[in-house]
Amino acid sequence: MDFRHHISGGSPSSSSTTSSSSHRNTNHHNNHNGTTAITTTTTTTTTNNNNDDPIHSWWESISKARNHIHLLSNLLPVPDSPDPNPISSLADSDAPARSLLSSLTAYIAVSSSLTSTPLSGSGDDSLCNWLYDTFLSSDPDLRLVVLSFIPLIAGLYLSRIHSTSTLTPSLAGFEAVLLALYSSETKSRAGKPVVISIPDLSQPSLYHTPRVSNVKKKPNSAKVNPNSGSQQVSRPSVGVLSPPLEPQTAIKSTKRAIIVGVALDCYYKQISQMPSWSKLDFCRFAADWAGQDCACKSEFDQTDGIVNSSDGIVEDGIDIENNVVENMRNLEIEDVNSDAGVAKGARILLPWELVQPMLRILGHCLLGPLNSNDVKDAASVAVRCLYARASHDLVPQAILATRSLIQLDKRAREAAAVAMAAASAANTAGSNANTPTKAKKPEILLVSK
Repeated sequence: MDFRHHISGGSPSSSSTTSSSSHRNTNHHNNHNGTTAITTTTTTTTTNNNNDDPIHSWWESISKARNHIHLLSNLLPVPDSPDPNPISSLADSDAPARSLLSSLTAYIAVSSSLTSTPLSGSGDDSLCNWLYDTFLSSDPDLRLVVLSFIPLIAGLYLSRIHSTSTLTPSLAGFEAVLLALYSSETKSRAGKPVVISIPDLSQPSLYHTPRVSNVKKKPNSAKVNPNSGSQQVSRPSVGVLSPPLEPQTAIKSTKRAIIVGVALDCYYKQISQMPSWSKLDFCRFAADWAGQDCACKSEFDQTDGIVNSSDGIVEDGIDIENNVVENMRNLEIEDVNSDAGVAKGARILLPWELVQPMLRILGHCLLGPLNSNDVKDAASVAVRCLYARASHDLVPQAILATRSLIQLDKRAREAAAVAMAAASAANTAGSNANTPTKAKKPEILLVSK
């Protein structure tokens, strides 16, 4: 399939509408000149009326999701399971796209096919064509399905690009999917940068910044500092998270980090709806991309803080779950890489355009309250590997960001350990209070007369 031709082609429904409109316009053109615009407007209005019908839109979304699921089941090999085709059975649910998103079987099948096939990711790869067509659909749930595979696509793509092998196959299929996300984000930003407001650090507190009472006062007007007696210019503090995006038709080596970073940023915007196995894949690839397995990553993993913080909770010789705390501290990359069907990543270049969205995703995986312990442990390993890599590369902003995430993760684990110890002590004390005891004999006091 030609990806560029498919971009300009649009959806099948729009193509059929255009062809019918062209036929009508030709007939009118033979009779009267200048009636083409009127006919086109009428046809567009009819199409919009059909799209405004909620029942019609719902059924069209269900039918489109079922067609995509059946097509995907035909592209993947039949798994060894009691169900002859578990992926195709997802189309029978009330929400087929959501069922496909939450299906671990479908994710493992796609992951195994992309990692085990030597020519996966090329322009002729049927799975890449399916991902590309699915993302271009108007169904937001189908787009979420494609976004769940972005860590896998970006991990395989960057690892193969930076591979030492000279016989690197064509990766036009992966690039087409990444460019589709980049083009969608470029269109949504409309040439504007992503900015944030930075608080005025000259004020004693973030919550005590004085409000400007005069509405007519300009933001660049001068104000007098009572302490120094000099005039200071107050300017709005704005930080640029991402500069304006330029349209790209191909992935060049100089734009590769920006395009992949924008794709990861699109993934981060919907990360709350991503399944846990997708987050685990990203954390594992992030640790492999850092490729820094040295003593620097365990610099902050000292046990003194956790042990001392729990000394006050030990009562009556009760153990405070030291084994559980030890398992939470001792994180090993080998346990994270034990997922079946996923290839190991490679050490790559990490410019700031790529590290910035990576840290946002890892921050959610570390601190998200609904994330599983496996996701938090994998993110903890990845952040420590990135800290070691940034320390060796001497990247100040990456060192500061990764140190902050490590400290937050460490405090969260200390608080969890203390809460676990307190809960264990409370349960033990409650069980001791409910234990029946023998009745004591009444005391007899002897009083002399």
